Amino acid sequence: MPTAPFDPLSTTFAALADPTRRAILARLALGETSVSELAKPFDISAPAISKHLKVLERAGLITRGREAQWRPCRIQAGALRGVDDWLERYRQLWEDRLDRLDAYLQELQAKEKKRGRQDKK
Repeated sequence: MPTAPFDPLSTTFAALADPTRRAILARLALGETSVSELAKPFDISAPAISKHLKVLERAGLITRGREAQWRPCRIQAGALRGVDDWLERYRQLWEDRLDRLDAYLQELQAKEKKRGRQDKK
């Protein structure tokens, strides 16, 4: 069976789909830390944390280092740029639609006010 081409955006979304991995990223956004510190708030095994870290690393969202006995993890600053770029197209689409809806509602309100003044005459 042929393999699908590498799709970084899908890999990133798949990594972000898990709440534990999102929590790990939130912690790493505060600064680098060790694997053992990352694991503390979770009620899961060390191998499970390691698997989560591997998924995040494959998606390019984190890097892991090795300094003697310390295994620091760091968030990759630009790793979510592809997601942000993808979302920006849709953000702009919805902002444009909401702006048009706002203009339409203001137009309706102006007509209502005008109609209300005419009814009082």
